[in-house]
Amino acid sequence: MGEVITVTSGKGGVGKSTLSANLSVGLSELGKKVVVIDFDIGLRNLDMILGLENRIVYDVIDVMEGRCNLSQALINDKKSKNLYFLPASQTSDKDILDRNKVKILLEDLKKDFDMIVIDSPAGIESGFEHSIFLADRALIVSTPDVSAVRDADRVIGIIDAKSEKAKNGEEVQKHVVINRLNPEMVDSGNMLGVEDVLNILALPLIGVIPDDSKIITSTNKGEPIYYDNESEAAEAYRRIAKRVIGEDVPFLELKGKKGFFKRLFG
Repeated sequence: MGEVITVTSGKGGVGKSTLSANLSVGLSELGKKVVVIDFDIGLRNLDMILGLENRIVYDVIDVMEGRCNLSQALINDKKSKNLYFLPASQTSDKDILDRNKVKILLEDLKKDFDMIVIDSPAGIESGFEHSIFLADRALIVSTPDVSAVRDADRVIGIIDAKSEKAKNGEEVQKHVVINRLNPEMVDSGNMLGVEDVLNILALPLIGVIPDDSKIITSTNKGEPIYYDNESEAAEAYRRIAKRVIGEDVPFLELKGKKGFFKRLFG
């Protein structure tokens, strides 16, 4: 049976969709059969990051409402044949998701895929609750600023209260991903550091993604930055994917800031 990994944060604009796309590519490149689902009903953008927007015929709502079968809606990635994408509806209302139908969908996907990555919508409304309800694991994304960390902390509490595992007396495995870290701003006191974020969220770290202007370019081109061998952010995503499947890999040493991560993590 496959594992459901929900990428979430509470706050919008912190990089959930970019992480979902690049993590899914990374897991598929590591030999896992992966499906990534966009749960941001009405405001999808994961399709653009993956470069698959022109291949959408059916979406996740069409599947759950019986207008098509699952195989008709799934889109195979252009580069990685182990990766499939299930888009969100661009026209449906965000409250259309039904918990029982979501459960049926995910249980069906778990039979055929090793990893089911869910790109959670911003906020803590129904779409978010559906995305975390059946999660086996959650990656909590936060940028190193107070408002994002505060929202991430609230999301952690909701996962621990409202997930199915929590209701059964179990715990969703949770890790923190810190996005858009700028070491110079941390050193100057204008940005929270890694230790500051971890002290607030009290969860283990699974990845730190440096601020990288190439991500905007890759999104505009519809090419996940994962494939850019010159990008520090791409290398960070590759290492996160390896940690998700249990590999022990060191944190990225940022260029031009020798010793920064070594100083933080030993």
